[in-house]
Amino acid sequence: MRRAMLSAVLAACVCGVTSEPARSQGQPRVSRVAGRVAVRLTEEERARIGVVTAHLVPQPHRIEILAYGSVLDLARITDLTNSYAGAVAALRTAKARAEVSAGALRRARSLGPTLVAGAQLETVEGTAQTDEAAVAAAESQVRTLAATAQQEWGPVLGRAIVERAPLVTRLIERADLLVQVTLPSGEAMRAPPATAFAEVPPQSERVTMRFVSPATRTDQRIQGVSYYYLVAGDGGLLPGMSVQAFLTSPRESVGIAVPESAVIHWQGSAWIYRGIGADTFARHPLKPDAAMSADRYVIDDLGGDADIVVTGPQAVLSEELKGQTQASGDTDDD
Repeated sequence: MRRAMLSAVLAACVCGVTSEPARSQGQPRVSRVAGRVAVRLTEEERARIGVVTAHLVPQPHRIEILAYGSVLDLARITDLTNSYAGAVAALRTAKARAEVSAGALRRARSLGPTLVAGAQLETVEGTAQTDEAAVAAAESQVRTLAATAQQEWGPVLGRAIVERAPLVTRLIERADLLVQVTLPSGEAMRAPPATAFAEVPPQSERVTMRFVSPATRTDQRIQGVSYYYLVAGDGGLLPGMSVQAFLTSPRESVGIAVPESAVIHWQGSAWIYRGIGADTFARHPLKPDAAMSADRYVIDDLGGDADIVVTGPQAVLSEELKGQTQASGDTDDD
């Protein structure tokens, strides 16, 4: 009887050693489900490695158009603004001189030839005519600069240059920067959005841009429709930078919108992890041409709502690869 009890105790100990519940506990089980590699992670395991999921449902999303932005050098706007102000000042001076000479001419004529010699009258008349011509030239210069400003920068910025409006003052002081946003060739929008976004390198943080007007010229590299947008001068952008810009279009795409944090890049492709069962997740490929909406990818091929790993997909991939390696090692041992 005692020998039987001792044998039972030894058997229990051996079973405990060979099954190794402490080692297997907490490790995800990797299997294949419908041809896909599936990773099983309990709620406790997900919390331990920093994995967060969210239940997302398909709905319409406004599509963002990826455009190309160039932060412009505003030296030309500064030159035009200063030149126009100088031309206006010169016009005022010319008009003042013309008024003085015209008054002198009127007085000389009123005195008559008995008091004013003919040569003096001719001199006064010549001065008046010269000052009138100077006024005409100054007026022409002002008109030319105003037209140049509108031709180069459009009616909104051109008028702001002429009036030295706060819009231009802020640009000259670099409180704001001017960004030329160009749509891809062949893309068009009936009305550009009042606000758009630009990604600031290298962190790719988004900054808000405010619509100004259609651009008067395109970007020669892209040959698309262009617009002018304002961005805050302290947003991290500098003149000469090229940035990615995002404009929300009226078009919609129906699908699940996932954040950038849900996407992993592996083996030359982009992936997300979706739930395919209780505590089980599988990789799903992200289309190269997936639509964007509010800085999120719109996925339209999941077939319905789904649990998505929105934080920590890289940790899930590590567990998947580790499980596959362990499975391969176990096969080799066999």
